[in-house]
Amino acid sequence: MAQAVLFACTMNAVRSPMAAAMLRHLTRSSVYIESAGVRAGELDPLAVEAMDEIGLAIAKHRPRRFEDLEDGSFDLVITLSPEAQHKAMEMTRTAATLVEYWPTMDPTAVEGSREQRLAAYRAVRDGLMERLKQRFLEPSASDT
Repeated sequence: MAQAVLFACTMNAVRSPMAAAMLRHLTRSSVYIESAGVRAGELDPLAVEAMDEIGLAIAKHRPRRFEDLEDGSFDLVITLSPEAQHKAMEMTRTAATLVEYWPTMDPTAVEGSREQRLAAYRAVRDGLMERLKQRFLEPSASDT
């Protein structure tokens, strides 16, 4: 199990803060978890709402860039967008850091009614939660 995990996406406004909050919940603070983006955007209200639905608050999250991180030492960087993958590979070129790319749809690109857009955020949330459980909670085949 990694002791320090960074989630990264493009703007640190939807996907990476959602993933970070869910992993904090799943690991009960036994792992140091941060999130960052290639650029800092504004926290997305629909992301806040989707997380509130499952009892996890991200409303106080302040989006930041890779360069804004106080500690750049991570065992594992999980990237959720192509831009973040590129940046993470650049950042960890000389470090002993595992980088995993989890391609994750950007729900801000979905158009339609508010409910249709919120459904896209829920789908991203639920997909990330499933992936987090598989990666961090389920024993791997090599452990058996």
